Amino acid sequence: MSVNSYLRSLASSLVLSEIEKNNISTSVETIKTRLEKHFSTDVVEKKVFGSYVRDTILPRKADEKSDVDIMVVFSNPNGYKPQTFLNRLKVFVERYYKSSEIYQSSPTIVLELHHIKFELTPAYVEYGMYHIPDGPSNWMYTDPNGFYNTLTQCNVNNSYKIKPVVRLLKHWNIQKNYRDMASFSMEKKIAEDMLFAYISCTTYTDYLKKALNVIKYSTDYTRVNAAISHIDAALAYEMQGLPCTALTEIKKVFPEV
Repeated sequence: MSVNSYLRSLASSLVLSEIEKNNISTSVETIKTRLEKHFSTDVVEKKVFGSYVRDTILPRKADEKSDVDIMVVFSNPNGYKPQTFLNRLKVFVERYYKSSEIYQSSPTIVLELHHIKFELTPAYVEYGMYHIPDGPSNWMYTDPNGFYNTLTQCNVNNSYKIKPVVRLLKHWNIQKNYRDMASFSMEKKIAEDMLFAYISCTTYTDYLKKALNVIKYSTDYTRVNAAISHIDAALAYEMQGLPCTALTEIKKVFPEV
């Protein structure tokens, strides 16, 4: 197996399985139904967003902290602060999920089920714009669809290798970078910097080296440089006709799951 074949295979293994997708889908629909029953017309929209929708979420076998984000959009005619809705969401999950782990992780309420963690984020819409908590007392504007479109277009422009590369780098960030960089920040920086096609990039190793250079100064650059060196060494061993040594080298950066 070549270095790039290994990376392609690893990226594929970092996609949610059909069983995981079905379990998450079932839980999402149950949460939405219960939100409607509990809050009635006080909740005007239930919107799944984040890495799950973008197809860059890692399965739990690779990331025990994987979560699915659900935006709970409240009617807010009285201009309540975020903590008011966080409290109401906590009451909701405590009512319907008594045996599950529940806690507030500002600005969300976390509901941990056996197969996945859900983060419920309160929001409201004003003049067509979504607002989510910026701490317990303030709101901030967000565009849940905007970054999704940017990442999707970046992926299309770059031979559909950006999403696999993002998953690979999330795996590296966990295994070798000690989660030093926030996942969303990593995705955003890569997608925005690499939005237009890089004609010099064709293989997974090309794209990984480019993406690592993009994030280099947003995290521990010495670990980034080490990752790039291992990729170069793996490719050099492969050129020398040493495929086993090459695979050993690339696995130092991107270990098997």
